[in-house]
Amino acid sequence: MSRPNKGERGKIMAERKPFLGHIKTDPELQKIIQESRRTRVTEEELREQRISFAYGNAPANAKDITKDSVRKASKHILLNA
Repeated sequence: MSRPNKGERGKIMAERKPFLGHIKTDPELQKIIQESRRTRVTEEELREQRISFAYGNAPANAKDITKDSVRKASKHILLNA
């Protein structure tokens, strides 16, 4: 694929450089990640995460959708696993 001349499209994007080297992970962060793998999420915590996700994905201009309204609606919508 040939690159367009500068006059054809305006500005030309900078060349992307591949990532070089190894990423060193913070040992404290690594420890927290390992500990979190052993943490059990309760049904209530999972429910609140779902409510937060649904509320966060509601349209920004939907003034009638509140976190509480999503919480109330979640009690009436059941998913079969």
